[in-house]
Amino acid sequence: MTTLIKADRLIDGTGKAPLKDAVLLVEGGIVKGVFEGQAPKELVPADAEVLDFPGCTILPGLIDTHVHLNLPGDGSTLEDAMRETEGVFVATSSFAASKALDAGITSVRDVGGSGRTVIDVRRTLELGYGRGARICACGQPITVTGGHTWYWGGEADGEERLRLKVREMVRLGADFIKVMASGGGTVNTISWLPAFSQRELSAIADEAHRMDRKITAHCLCAASIEYAIEAGVDQIEHAGFIVNAKGEQVFDAAVAEKLGKAGIPVTGTLAVGGYMVEAMQAKTDRTPAEQAILDRWLRMLDDNLDQFAKLRQAGVEFVAGTDAGWRFTPVDALPTEIALMQRGGMTAMEAIVAATGFAARTIGIEERAGTLAPGLASDVLVVAGNPLDDLKALRDVRMVMQGTDMRITPSARA
Repeated sequence: MTTLIKADRLIDGTGKAPLKDAVLLVEGGIVKGVFEGQAPKELVPADAEVLDFPGCTILPGLIDTHVHLNLPGDGSTLEDAMRETEGVFVATSSFAASKALDAGITSVRDVGGSGRTVIDVRRTLELGYGRGARICACGQPITVTGGHTWYWGGEADGEERLRLKVREMVRLGADFIKVMASGGGTVNTISWLPAFSQRELSAIADEAHRMDRKITAHCLCAASIEYAIEAGVDQIEHAGFIVNAKGEQVFDAAVAEKLGKAGIPVTGTLAVGGYMVEAMQAKTDRTPAEQAILDRWLRMLDDNLDQFAKLRQAGVEFVAGTDAGWRFTPVDALPTEIALMQRGGMTAMEAIVAATGFAARTIGIEERAGTLAPGLASDVLVVAGNPLDDLKALRDVRMVMQGTDMRITPSARA
């Protein structure tokens, strides 16, 4: 079946100026052509389906490069969430992938879950047993004994054992390797110090690359960022500069400069702070302790936005990722992340590219998704209005297409 999708404009995910009076031609789940004005008549069969969305914008399906499909995003702690069984994690992950797709997020990269639960959900969707965002999965994040997210099964120590752990993840079917290079939100972990030695982290990265896998590193302190740069990781998550147990941060310009020169993309995960602040502000009868938590998160969000801007000034490129599932961050949080990236100094177009074309290149799916170009999968999002004028338009979804699966919202049919 050939489908012709028309709208006022089309953003192709590369950063090029939008096409006006856009026409997107798709056939059998593949983009056949992108045109301004009208498609050549010889390319359009007489029985082609025509979908017209006046006042709307066509974009590539969005890509969230940092999600945890196992987690509920309802404010639960990791310790609370981990009381569930792996069967529940499979169901939770399936539901989250479906909800992401309905929001126009056609691909997600899951950066850590229990056992092989997310890998199994990925395979289930590939087999056609359900619908949901396309999943890139790491399986279990590799962490030191007792380290951040240790409950997911990724504990390993020492260079040889860590190399073996990488091989075990590849055996499970990991698309990439995730390593917790510092502590994090897990009880009794230290976010302001590196978790692994330099030799250990370098061994993980070397083995990942030997197994033809990209590697991304969770880094919440400057020293862990330096270790990750030296190890040659492909991406860094968060890139925080935490210096103590209070979560206070001190930006390190020298480390930022090293990171910029290394050309390693960073996922800012600004949405975590945005949703945490929103959840705490919604409580009108806050106790003094809750007010202290809100004040801390307001400071952290400001710090993260400031550091986002400074890192960009140092030449660091950012890719969009939300940390969906963690704390109060929902699986459809990507438009909020994109808006916060704009608040941190990006243009609307730069932020959209960070969630489409650049996201696809960074996580290695650019041959399938991320841009609207002939030969790529027809992962398509249509939204009302113009997101370049107001990024809130990304919330007003009128159609989502993922390959041959297409859903048009009732408002678009009215």
